[in-house]
Amino acid sequence: MTAYILRRLWQMLPTMLGVILLVFLLFNWVGGDPSYILAGKMSNAEQIANVRKQLGLDEPYYVQLWIFVKQIVSFDFGASWSTGEAVSSIIMSRLGPSLTVLIPLTILETFFAVALALGIAFLRGSLTDRAVMIACTVSMSISILVYIIVFQYWLAYKLSLFPVQGWGHGFVENLFKFSALPILIVLAVGIAPNLRLFRTFVLDEVNQDYVRTARAKGLSERRIVWVHVLRNAAIPMITNVMSNLPALLIGAFLIERFFSIPGIGREVILAVERSDFPVIKAITVYVAAATMFFNLLTDLMYQAVDPRVQLK
Repeated sequence: MTAYILRRLWQMLPTMLGVILLVFLLFNWVGGDPSYILAGKMSNAEQIANVRKQLGLDEPYYVQLWIFVKQIVSFDFGASWSTGEAVSSIIMSRLGPSLTVLIPLTILETFFAVALALGIAFLRGSLTDRAVMIACTVSMSISILVYIIVFQYWLAYKLSLFPVQGWGHGFVENLFKFSALPILIVLAVGIAPNLRLFRTFVLDEVNQDYVRTARAKGLSERRIVWVHVLRNAAIPMITNVMSNLPALLIGAFLIERFFSIPGIGREVILAVERSDFPVIKAITVYVAAATMFFNLLTDLMYQAVDPRVQLK
C-alpha cells in the first residue's frame, strides 16, 4: 500500500508540471500583458515599465516560470490585484464556506441516490420504477436557476423557513441555518442524474449469477441488496462521486452567488470579473492538485470496498 501511494505521488509530478506549464503559458502569452490592467488605461510607458518590474515580467520566461513554481510550492501567490489581500488568505478563508456546503451535500446526495437506486432497481419495469424515471427526466430538464428562484422565493421569502441569503461566523449557524436551503436545492437538482446512473450500475449486478446463488441459499433480500449487490456496484459509484468533487467545488458558483456564500466558486467569478490573475492562477493550480489527490483516494477506496482489487 505504501509503495503504491509513493509511486502514484511520483507519477503525479509530471502531470502537475504539465498543469503548471499550461497555466503559465495561458496567463503569460494568451492572457496578454497584466501590467496594462494594473497600470490603468491612463498610464504612460514609465508607469507600465514599473509595474512590469514589480511583477517580474521584465525577467526572462524561464525566470518567471521558476518564480511561479516557487509560489505554488510555498503557497504564496502574492497579493490580490483587486483587494490587496494575500491570495493564500483568500483561498483559505473561502475554502471553509465551500466545504460547509459541499461535504454534507455529497454525503446526503450519495446516500439518497444509492438507497433509491437499490430499491428502484429491484422494482425494474414496475409502475413505481417508471414513475421515478419519468420524475428524474423531468427534474433533469429544469434549469438550476428555476430551482434557485422557486425555492428561494417560496421557502425563504414567503414561508420564512430559511434566510434568503447571508453567511454567519459560527460553523453550526452556517451549517444548519445558512447552508440548509442551498444544500436542499443542489440535492433536488443533483439526485435525479445520480439516481438514474446508480440504478444502471445496480441493474448490471442484480442479474449476475452470484445474486441467484445468494437467493438459492436463502439469504434475505435486504442482505443481498445491501451487502452483495452494493459492494459490487460500489466501484463505479465511487468513481462517479469522487470525480465530481473538484467540479462541485468550483461549480457551486451559482448557489454561492445567489445566497451570498463567500466560497471558492463565488471567488472565481469575482476574480474573473476583476481580471485578478493571481487568484485565478492559484485556484486553477490547486483544483488540479485536488483532482489528482481525489483520483488517488478513489483507487484506495476501491481496495477498501473490494479486497479483490489489487493496487499495482
